[in-house]
Amino acid sequence: MQINQKKKIVAGLSITSNVILSVLKIITGIISGSLSIISEAIHSLSDLFASVLTFFSVMKSSIPADEDHPYGHGKYEDMAGFIEGILIVLASLFIIYEASKKIIFGIDMDTENFLGILVMFIAVIMNIIVSYFLFKVAKESNSISLYADGEHLRTDIYSSLGVLIGLTLIKFTGYTLLDPIFAILVAVFIFKAGYSISKRAASNLLDHSLPDENINDIKRIIEVYANSVKLKKNSLKARQVGPTKDIDMILQFNECTSICDCHKICDEIEKQIQEFYPNCSISIHSEPICYKKNCQHHCAKKKL
Repeated sequence: MQINQKKKIVAGLSITSNVILSVLKIITGIISGSLSIISEAIHSLSDLFASVLTFFSVMKSSIPADEDHPYGHGKYEDMAGFIEGILIVLASLFIIYEASKKIIFGIDMDTENFLGILVMFIAVIMNIIVSYFLFKVAKESNSISLYADGEHLRTDIYSSLGVLIGLTLIKFTGYTLLDPIFAILVAVFIFKAGYSISKRAASNLLDHSLPDENINDIKRIIEVYANSVKLKKNSLKARQVGPTKDIDMILQFNECTSICDCHKICDEIEKQIQEFYPNCSISIHSEPICYKKNCQHHCAKKKL
């Protein structure tokens, strides 16, 4: 199965699971009056919106480059990841606000919450399964939007688990203040995840350089050909665009190297980089090692 098809399938699976969980949590939250369940329902609704956004971005990013987008449509995934992160942050702030009001002004909640416990257990199991597939395909395709959606669901696993524990304690102790307290703990965790996702996506949107680890991998490959070529100082530029890495560099060759040999070495370097990072676009400019600085002087001497 092609990777783009896999991406569409898991994005669709995420939408389906979030629709089911959102409906279950909203109904259960209304019946029980539990703020922690209602906060989870809000979280699942943000998950649902994020899943729809992910599906849209995956569809758009898979479109080949065209006249209007000569570098492809990869940034749709970065934009989707950024919006998802912001949504998570906003959802967490709303939960904290509502929970704080409950703590300050009191809480009235039905302690017979077996339904809430059951729904939270179902939510944990479903999100474990769906997030596993999201992370798996995100790793295969280097998709930040699928990764963000997986992180979204992973926060839902922990938050649902926290609410499950809280509801269980309330059932046995009758101490209803635990409900907003657990809601705030869930919200803090959600906020952290949202901030991390939006920060990473924003870095890609602003063409932040790839991590030093990636840059060093590329330099090590070039150093294998040190007898014939060297990387021009400060010429290596690399960025993440959606699922694709864009890599640009200038290679300097010895003056006796033929055009054919230059082309062959460039091809070999490209091939080895793509073995490390399969989904990447590489642009190599080659020039003589004496270019600009000594070239005219050197050529003048040769004429004499």
